[in-house]
Amino acid sequence: MIKMSCSPDWMSSLPEELWDTPLTELAIPGSHDAMSYCLDINSPLVPSESDCFRILDGLFYCFTRPTIFKWATTQDKSIEEQLSMGIRYFDLRVAHKLKDPSSDLYFTHVIYTHLTVLETLSSVALWLNSHPKEVVILALSHFEGISDELHQSFIFSLKKMFGLKLCPHKVSVPTLRSLWAAGQQVILSYDSQHPLRHPELWPDIPYWWANQCTAKEVISYLDWNKEQGRPEGFFVCGLNLTADRCFITENLRQSLRTITFSNWECLRGWVEKQTPGSGPQSLNIIAGDFVGPLPLCSLIIALNQKLLRKKSSR
Repeated sequence: MIKMSCSPDWMSSLPEELWDTPLTELAIPGSHDAMSYCLDINSPLVPSESDCFRILDGLFYCFTRPTIFKWATTQDKSIEEQLSMGIRYFDLRVAHKLKDPSSDLYFTHVIYTHLTVLETLSSVALWLNSHPKEVVILALSHFEGISDELHQSFIFSLKKMFGLKLCPHKVSVPTLRSLWAAGQQVILSYDSQHPLRHPELWPDIPYWWANQCTAKEVISYLDWNKEQGRPEGFFVCGLNLTADRCFITENLRQSLRTITFSNWECLRGWVEKQTPGSGPQSLNIIAGDFVGPLPLCSLIIALNQKLLRKKSSR
């Protein structure tokens, strides 16, 4: 049996039998809210938060901010560390701060990040230069406070930054072999109408989000989606737990980290039973929280071993 590891170059280490498998049929590890490791606790709330919560945050700032921070933080490793651990799908929520005269964009999850979008993606581009056979899927979404003019400027910067590394959206689904031959390493999903005007951009990638706070509820939701059949193309199965404000209020000593760790063994057991491929109940990208301390990457990469068994049995 060929062992599949979660080394920084795990894609190039896959057996040659999988090089012609469409990326939509491989098991790919993903990071939910990938940039939440650098949230700025002193930044404003994003505009989509309710007026009621905004008033509460203004009156009880010393209480709300630590609470926001521990429930909005889903990762604790930098994006370069996540890449080196094997993460290849990144959930990236982009926004422009209200009343900010600059064109700087930030990542968000309730509040904004310290790091800007362009400086972060520049780090990704540099990492890819050192790992020329690794492929990443960058899923940009939300775009709060971004005007059409700022969209155009941002897209121009993305094209300039990644250049020939961008894999254009087309009918045929890319494989590792086809991407390597073209020198392409980036699939850039852009959740807006702009991909229609820019062939380098891919449309939004469906994300199965359970919006539940226990592993059993998440698994029930994911299994229900599997019964409906997998979408065409890329799609994400989200293992991430979600706590609503009632749950948070009743569990003040908890955090997203503590409930994720306490539910991990149940989620782990479910992941181990999954199969990538083209079948109606096959999975593709599997994303989760705290991808550094939890062995998510190795678990998901190992699922590709099942594709080899299918090929050898034919």
